[in-house]
Amino acid sequence: MSELFTGIGELLTNDPGRPRIIDAALVVDGGTIAWVGERAQAPTADRHTFLQGRAMLPGWVDSHTHLVFAGDRSAEFEARMAGESYAAGGIGVTTTATRAASDDTLAALLGDRVREAVAGGTTYLETKTGYGLSVEQEQRAARLAAKAVDEVTYLGAHLVPRGPDGEPVDADEYVDLVCGPMLEAVRPYVRWADVFCEDGAFTPEQSRRVLEAARDAGLGLRVHGNQLGRSGGVELAVEMGAASVDHVNHVDEADVEALAGSDVVATVLPACDLSTRAPLAPARRLLDAGATVAIASNCNPGTSYTSSMNFCVGTAVLQMGMTVIEAVRAATWGGARALRREVGTDDRPAVGSVQVGARADLHVLDAPAAIHLAYRPGMPLTWGVWRAGQQVVAPVL
Repeated sequence: MSELFTGIGELLTNDPGRPRIIDAALVVDGGTIAWVGERAQAPTADRHTFLQGRAMLPGWVDSHTHLVFAGDRSAEFEARMAGESYAAGGIGVTTTATRAASDDTLAALLGDRVREAVAGGTTYLETKTGYGLSVEQEQRAARLAAKAVDEVTYLGAHLVPRGPDGEPVDADEYVDLVCGPMLEAVRPYVRWADVFCEDGAFTPEQSRRVLEAARDAGLGLRVHGNQLGRSGGVELAVEMGAASVDHVNHVDEADVEALAGSDVVATVLPACDLSTRAPLAPARRLLDAGATVAIASNCNPGTSYTSSMNFCVGTAVLQMGMTVIEAVRAATWGGARALRREVGTDDRPAVGSVQVGARADLHVLDAPAAIHLAYRPGMPLTWGVWRAGQQVVAPVL
């Protein structure tokens, strides 16, 4: 059945020709958007939903999360708030807890986190492996994730783990494992590969080996880069033609120019920046230079334990110099671009926009305009969520 939505006070579309429509309407048919325009020109449909002046956005596309984990790192967070600096080594704490959890426990925890994200307006979701760091455990994480989210990324190169007796593992030997048996084990379940190119994790040379092996295996590429310093991650992502480089807290003019002149999406993670007390990623500078920017939650147990894209968008407006239209676009179309899902195919409609032919992923706010995400920070503004035309979050009346 087709469905007509009217009473939309403000509609943000991500259509470059008409990014915002006031007093809007749209028609959904067969899980995709069939018509978009002003209410006065709306066609008829089989049924009608009146939104009473509420704002509508595309559903959030969260292109960077780490949801397959067990354990708690709140003590680490508390210590960081007391002045300790963030280091990548905390990942090992989560690895120990995740390895000890059963499949059923991990699947239940993952399901709970996905439901939380959807309840906050997320309709397309990526997540990574990376807390197993052995062939068996990384394969398990990929298998569980493939059942729960839209896009799975292989992150065996998250950190060099310790051996069974706590002894250091040779980093280059571990990279051999990541590029060989581990990659082969996860390949049936993943579309992407990522690497943490950072001091304390993997060098640019080691990261390049991982990305080359993943590319040869037919996977798309992503990079964690320039979070703790100018790690070489941006340069590597551009060199390798990665879909995105994520974090980008520390960039110089050459990095900015390289991103602006490439197809690599610069994904900023504002909740993580706040949680680690890091310099906020220079989203304004990147946008002004012509780079494509995405916003993602980076939901993970150590540095950003939130899936609230509402919070991330509000932070981008309040503290990163973005307009609300820019921030919403980055958290929807930008995320879709980072996952190469902003353009539809015969069997997979585009996500991240409200345009004819796109998948009908819709996020309705209990507010008349999207600026309320920043104007009323932290408030529970998600009123209703539709995924492929099906309502998955209903208002509490």
